[in-house]
Amino acid sequence: MPQDIPSVSPSILDDLVHANRILYRREIVDGLGHVSARHDRDSSIYVLAAEKAPGRVTKEDLALFDLDSNALTLTDRRPYVERFIHGEIYKARPDVQSIIHCHTPSLVAFCVCQVPLRPVYHMSGFLGRGVGRFEIRETAGMSDMLVSSPQLGKALARSLGDHQIVLMRGHGATIAGQSIKHSVFRANYAVQNASIQLDAMRMGEVMYLSDEEAMKSMETNDRVVDRSWMLWKEEAFKAK
Repeated sequence: MPQDIPSVSPSILDDLVHANRILYRREIVDGLGHVSARHDRDSSIYVLAAEKAPGRVTKEDLALFDLDSNALTLTDRRPYVERFIHGEIYKARPDVQSIIHCHTPSLVAFCVCQVPLRPVYHMSGFLGRGVGRFEIRETAGMSDMLVSSPQLGKALARSLGDHQIVLMRGHGATIAGQSIKHSVFRANYAVQNASIQLDAMRMGEVMYLSDEEAMKSMETNDRVVDRSWMLWKEEAFKAK
């Protein structure tokens, strides 16, 4: 650790390892995808694993990055190509403390059509704040769809706006939270909501939560994320 960088809280590092394992166990990520956290003592730094499959991440794989997404530690390791997702959102959103990027199939279905992802039940109330949409062609033209530069990271952050999730056409989703536990909670229930909504739309007209119902549900859910977190953590590590 460079001497001028404050140490990260051990709980942040532990939670990031747990988050990687939980997301893999719950099939939100597979060999690809990543989760980060803002440094708890220096908001201009974030923590993200050096490139590794989420289900295999350990504390020794966690590196520090500045908000331009330059590695400050583990500089001999290859970083994730799409680390700019994290750095640019942290720049744009001081309230965000954790970010998840995934390619979960049920979310991708909503990335490639014009049907909006909307909250169908109380667990996904945060979707009532709206869902951003990112069209990479507007910034990069024809590309490999990866957010692999600061310019593309900035464009993604603009598309996220003040929402908690942004859908990326032909790619996946990025989810933000005020803590690691909140981002994992939202990723889990965004995926579940997408699956339920897809099923419901096959049956007929869907009755979605109203804006007020969604906001009240989100406020309640944000107070109880620890209950799910502890269960998911136990499940993830039993599977080792």
